[in-house]
Amino acid sequence: QVQLVESGGDSVQTGGSLRLSCAASGYTACKSDMSWYRQVSGKEREFVSNVKDDGTTTYANSVKGRFTILRDNANNTVYLQMNSLKPEDTAMYYCRKYLRTCAYRPFDGRDFWGQGTQVTVSS
Repeated sequence: QVQLVESGGDSVQTGGSLRLSCAASGYTACKSDMSWYRQVSGKEREFVSNVKDDGTTTYANSVKGRFTILRDNANNTVYLQMNSLKPEDTAMYYCRKYLRTCAYRPFDGRDFWGQGTQVTVSS
């Protein structure tokens, strides 16, 4: 199993910056994707950014150029550096770990989520 713990959420003003962290523990002998998603109450959860274990990154168009995802494989941690924050970035941010291929093959394709950390951006 995998446990994910997010931290770093806070309330900031427009134009401010925050750095979210997601620490993973548990079974780690897998090639995996680590991602950030966000969700506003009453709306669907949306993709923000993803990083593969080879460092390949993808971003939602809404955050390109403002957010940077960073992965520290040695410490099983992924970060989301958020700059130039806007009120529309306000959401609960969730970390996700997707296990692509594992030494223990029954774990292939499993998906794990953290509990979320709240980001609020005021105008």
